[in-house]
Amino acid sequence: MKALKMISLLVMMIIAASALAAEPISSMAPVDHVYSPKGFDSNDNVEVVVEGHLPNLCWKSPKAEVMISGKNININIKALNYESENIFCAEAIVPYLVPVQVGLLDKGNYKVMVNGIEDSSMYISESSSDAVDDHVYANVEYIERNEGSRMVQLKGYNPSECFVFDQIEVSNNGADVYSILPVMEQVSDFCPMKMVPFSIDMEVPNDLESQKVLLHVRAMDGKSVNALFINK
Repeated sequence: MKALKMISLLVMMIIAASALAAEPISSMAPVDHVYSPKGFDSNDNVEVVVEGHLPNLCWKSPKAEVMISGKNININIKALNYESENIFCAEAIVPYLVPVQVGLLDKGNYKVMVNGIEDSSMYISESSSDAVDDHVYANVEYIERNEGSRMVQLKGYNPSECFVFDQIEVSNNGADVYSILPVMEQVSDFCPMKMVPFSIDMEVPNDLESQKVLLHVRAMDGKSVNALFINK
């Protein structure tokens, strides 16, 4: 019995060592959909969000490569692929949602190509000021959803008490994205560093026909938080 256990342990160690020694291949990851938020101008750090899936547990770490050519945004979504004859890959589809930092773009209409296929388009407007953002946005860290409800909570920590919540501005791209701007107001010139928790209630609008929509929340310091919401 002890000998059998030792053999089993040795086999498991060999399999684990083989997996660690395997050199991954950077492979194109399957892409299901591309979401193009509305509301960016020529002074914004433009983002699109790519939804897809990894075919099994041997695929890891999907990442985006971006190339701009004229009015074309070319994106490759790649993942590390550890598949080989010596490694067992559990058959489990792993969904992913990757925000893609495109960067600054001039005014105009752009085509979005992902993994060589035209999947979306977006319009960049002319900036009205030199500031990256016209407003200060809440430092949202995640979106909490209520099952069976259209209510969500935007949650996070603001870096000072001198910023208070003012209003939420919501727009959509006419298809499948709600761009959500949680605008903050500065109520004091004295802003000592103090992490202040917040929770902002919001009802998701119901004016897009797509069964699944993206909640694209602009956050402090040019960041964004993204979550998928099922329309019912």
